[in-house]
Amino acid sequence: MTRKNQHYSTPSPDVSLKFHTVSTSIRKHLYLFKTVNGVFSFKKLDLGTKVLIENMMIPNEPSILLDLGCGYGPIGIVLLKESPNSKVYFIDTNKLAIWCTKENININVPERKKDAIVLRGSYFEPLKNQIIKFDGIYMNPPLRKGRKEFLNLFDELPRYLKPKGSFQFVIRRKMGAEYMYKFISSNNINGEINVTCKRSGYWVFNYTLKNGGI
Repeated sequence: MTRKNQHYSTPSPDVSLKFHTVSTSIRKHLYLFKTVNGVFSFKKLDLGTKVLIENMMIPNEPSILLDLGCGYGPIGIVLLKESPNSKVYFIDTNKLAIWCTKENININVPERKKDAIVLRGSYFEPLKNQIIKFDGIYMNPPLRKGRKEFLNLFDELPRYLKPKGSFQFVIRRKMGAEYMYKFISSNNINGEINVTCKRSGYWVFNYTLKNGGI
């Protein structure tokens, strides 16, 4: 029988749970991630995520950062590790991903638990009643769901991004990286987009606001 509602970006994937451990070396540190089927790339660290992590710009000064669509938490956990004076938010709609993220914070950066805020919801929805702006937002977007939801984020960024903050994300070339770059460049008047890295078929982007948000 085929199970329904099991895509990793659904709130409650209907799967028979099978637990895994992903071991990977990133930015000269070894990480162990507890994963479960029903969560994105649960058997190994997704190559796009790895390319983003290895090439993302991480602030040295105390900052407020966001791993948006965190999955089991690798991006945000590396941010906690590499930016020791920063506070890191994690957001995902998938309840299994949220469970994995909390477990993986305990495994990899237990000393940083007080600086990790894990929230469940879709995109910025968990923050809608909060007044908070981020120095950096990081994302490997779920483009298999379609481009529209991701592109809609750019209309919301002025509300959540600080004047000198950046939105860093990765897109596979075959999934339309060049198209996305041209579309955002020509249609979004709020900010400026640059390609910071092209590696292994993935493009890493950095988007900054022109007028510092609202």
